[in-house]
Amino acid sequence: MMETSRLTGNRIKEYLSEGKRFDGRKLDEFREITIETDISNKAEGSVRVRIGKTEVLVGVKLDVAEPYPDSPDRGNLMVTSELLPISSPRFEYGPPKFPSIEIGRLVDRAIRESKFIELEKLCIKEGEKVWSVFIDIYSINDDGNLIDAAGIGAIVALKMTKLPKYDEENEKVVYGEFTNKKIPLSKEIPIIITVNKIGDSLIVDPTLEEEDVNEARMTIGGSVEGSLFSIQKGNSKEITIEEMHNILELSEKTRKKVFSSIEKYMK
Repeated sequence: MMETSRLTGNRIKEYLSEGKRFDGRKLDEFREITIETDISNKAEGSVRVRIGKTEVLVGVKLDVAEPYPDSPDRGNLMVTSELLPISSPRFEYGPPKFPSIEIGRLVDRAIRESKFIELEKLCIKEGEKVWSVFIDIYSINDDGNLIDAAGIGAIVALKMTKLPKYDEENEKVVYGEFTNKKIPLSKEIPIIITVNKIGDSLIVDPTLEEEDVNEARMTIGGSVEGSLFSIQKGNSKEITIEEMHNILELSEKTRKKVFSSIEKYMK
């Protein structure tokens, strides 16, 4: 498993202290975002997201099941992430490890807390049958910032998702046949932005080398309208109150830029 050397890490910190990055970007600059939709004919919604060389696939599947006991009149939501060994020698086959679990949780929290999916509209029969929404995230290539790529993929895949037909007589989903309805979504869109602290510098959209030397990160789910839905800190370095203000300001500015890159898919 290759990790960034201490010498390279020191050079990254030195560059950042001068307002520069190895790839020529500014500290607040994202790499190019490209999106390809409808990549799977087995999913109700699917996308491929690339941020620079980082690449993820996200698929949405729907099924009918019993509601959770604490929400008998609402649809179910489950988000899972799988970091595939083909995307990095750092990832291994076997049960999901913390980085994989964390990505799923971060995406789940932003979508759930924003109420982006109108789960109350996915109830078929209260206490008995509701639509279950499964969001599956797969890494294809890891060159840093899988978290934000997964978040973008999830919201775009949901926007593409159509409700399949449900055969009430036989109580089963007719996969491959769709209604003219899309999954009900709210207008306020949760976009995840992760701000990384490296030395005294704050950056967005880190490369893998930059991620290796980050000392703290804040993953923030929010909307371009200014709402905040979720905040989670990663890594052990402390963050000052002043830095937190700067992080929130940087994430808000970056969120608007990211939204402008994906806006055509969100209509």
